Parts: sequence; structure tokens; C-alpha cells
Amino acid sequence: MPMTPGMPLPAALVPDCTSEEAHRRAYKKAKADSSIFVCITRQGAQWSVVLDVISRPLVTDEAAKVLRSAVEELVATGAAAGGANFSTEYISMHQIGSEGRAREIAAAFHAAIYGLQQLQVAVPIPRQSP
Repeated sequence: MPMTPGMPLPAALVPDCTSEEAHRRAYKKAKADSSIFVCITRQGAQWSVVLDVISRPLVTDEAAKVLRSAVEELVATGAAAGGANFSTEYISMHQIGSEGRAREIAAAFHAAIYGLQQLQVAVPIPRQSP
């Protein structure tokens, strides 16, 4: 079932971008669709998750705190044993034990970012100046 650009991907449709060509193709498609890029990659027996907001609006600072907390919890509990990188534009998590778990995590963060961005559009929250 093709997904409409701008919609979160279910876990089964998160692309496996282990090969460089698959990564390039998926990233190019996400950019062309103005979508949030998401993929999983295999590294030996472990998996990684990558999300890149590309050119979509950034999530608010408040929403970023929620996302960061979830990433930190995955690392703290060992679900992403290889650690993680986090910014409001990019998330990567490493050494996830199975493809299924990596897909679940990727789909959840993909949906969360879309939902937060949709909420921000519907209910604009003024950004506070530093």
C-alpha cells in the first residue's frame, strides 16, 4: 500500500538501507516527497535507526525534550546499546538487538515527529527567545 507523503510509515514499511544504494534511493525519495527520512540498517547482528527531518519544520523545544527523553530511555535500558545521537533535525540509535525492534522504534519516532509537527501547525506555540 503506497503511503501519502507526509504520513508516518508503519514498521513494516520502514526501509532497510543497509546498502549504500538503498540508503541513497530512500533519502532521495524522502527529500523529493518533502518527507521525514527514516530507515534501519544492519551492522553485523545488530541494527540501527536513522531519522532525518531534512527540510521539514523543526519541532518545538518542548517537543524536543520529550523526544530526547525517549531516546535517553532507550539507551539507558539497553534497547539501543550502542548509544544515540539526537538533535531536533536528526536522530540515530545503534546496536538494537533485532530488525523487528529497530522497525518498531523507527516507526514510533517517525510517527511522533510527524504528530508533533502537525500539532505545532494546528496550535502554534510562540518560540521563546534565548
